[in-house]
Amino acid sequence: MARTLIRPGGRSERIQIAVHGAVRDLMAEEAGQELSIALIAARAEVPPSTIYRRWQTLPQLLADVANHHFVPDAIPPDTGSFRGDLAVWVEQAVDDFSSGPMHALFRERLTNVKIAQISAGYTYMNLLYLCDRCQGRGEPVPDADRIIDLVFAPIVYRIFFTGQIITKAYQLELVDMAISSGALQIPFDGQTSVREYAIFENDPE
Repeated sequence: MARTLIRPGGRSERIQIAVHGAVRDLMAEEAGQELSIALIAARAEVPPSTIYRRWQTLPQLLADVANHHFVPDAIPPDTGSFRGDLAVWVEQAVDDFSSGPMHALFRERLTNVKIAQISAGYTYMNLLYLCDRCQGRGEPVPDADRIIDLVFAPIVYRIFFTGQIITKAYQLELVDMAISSGALQIPFDGQTSVREYAIFENDPE
């Protein structure tokens, strides 16, 4: 069954607020100064790639700030393979998780179980969306819990608990390890699925 991709509103909104605020602050500090994506990204504490992914160009970003437009996360493009889709999704997640706004949101989640479970629901639904693509292509369909444990969990641990920078090489290594795992399509027997604890905006079924 085709699913509608659930976008993580808290994450997306906080990053947009930070970027819009950085633009307005920089414009107010010195009228007429030449803005750049790099300058805005540094002030907003987000990777420049996050801004390029959402707004593509500086003029588009400035227009959205002027009009107070909300720009949702982009749906990862269909690359034609699960490996490609997962690699793009991981890259986008790492960009967002490495930002200052996301660190603030993570601290909030640590003290609020319900917010944390809603966040888990967003991630789980997005992975189900990628798994549905596999089914549509006739590829073996991965288990979403396996992807969380093999790819998502180590990235979250390294970013938020050790403060590491996640390299592109490491991202691809995790993706390739998951793809080559003989257990990728096999649900866990000894651990309850994340779906039993996450809070979903829509029914994951």
